[in-house]
Amino acid sequence: MKLLVVLGLVVVVSAAPQAQRQAPSANPQEVQILRFDTENDGLGTYRFALEQSDGTKKEEQGELKNAGTDDEAISVRGSYTWVGPDGVTYTVTYVADDKGYQPTIEQGPGGAIPPGVVASLIG
Repeated sequence: MKLLVVLGLVVVVSAAPQAQRQAPSANPQEVQILRFDTENDGLGTYRFALEQSDGTKKEEQGELKNAGTDDEAISVRGSYTWVGPDGVTYTVTYVADDKGYQPTIEQGPGGAIPPGVVASLIG
């Protein structure tokens, strides 16, 4: 009996209309990379920066702390910026180390960060 129920559900699901994919818009925004810098010593220290024509930016640097010990860890500092659909520029600056992920959120004039976004970033 259970087998018949499962088979019936499979038939119903496979017969259901499939979602139609939307075609890409006729004029997609072409985003260009304006800057990309990267350095990596291969020993745990690195740095990179990326900037795009749509206002998106990302910068990060990492450093290996206490190399060769039981307390060895990487410490990362960075930020990322984007322009939201509301036209407001948002920036998250962060530190990620042995104390966890610690973001600071900033917004340009006219923006308001929804409480759910803040909660998801802070954890």
